[in-house]
Amino acid sequence: MDFERSTRAPRLPEIVERPGSPSNSRGDGFAGGCISLIVLLIEIPVAFLLGLTSVIRGWGGADEQTAAPAMDWGPILWFGGFTVGVLVIAVIFLYSAHPFAGAIQLLLAAVALLFTIAAWHDQYERAHPSPPPTSVGMAHTPSRQMTDQ
Repeated sequence: MDFERSTRAPRLPEIVERPGSPSNSRGDGFAGGCISLIVLLIEIPVAFLLGLTSVIRGWGGADEQTAAPAMDWGPILWFGGFTVGVLVIAVIFLYSAHPFAGAIQLLLAAVALLFTIAAWHDQYERAHPSPPPTSVGMAHTPSRQMTDQ
C-alpha cells in the first residue's frame, strides 16, 4: 500500500480580530494607567466646577426667607448625573479589558455617590428644618400646688 505523502503541513485556523469587537486579552497595565490618568484629568475639573456652581447657587437669598424653602433638586441631579457618567465610563473600561482604569473609575463613582447623598441630605435639612425647641421653664407651666387649705 502506497501512501502519498503531502509536503504541506497542516495549518491552524487564523484568528481574525475585527476592529469593532472587544479584545479577548487583558489590557496592558501601563495603557490602563495612562487612560485612567487622562480621564481623571478631565473629570477632576468637571467635578470642581460642579461643586463650585453648587456652592454659588446656594448663596443667593438665604437670609430673606422666613418660611422653609422647597427642596432644590438642581445640585442633587447634577451630582447624580456626574455619578452616572463616571459609572458608564467605568463599565466601558471594564468591558474593554482595562481593569485598572475601571477600578479607579469605580472608586471615583463611589466618592461622587457620597457627594450626591451629602447634597441630598443638605437640601432635605434645609427644606425640613427641625421644630424650635420647647421651653421647659417655671414661668410657662401652671402651678398645681395647693397653697390654701
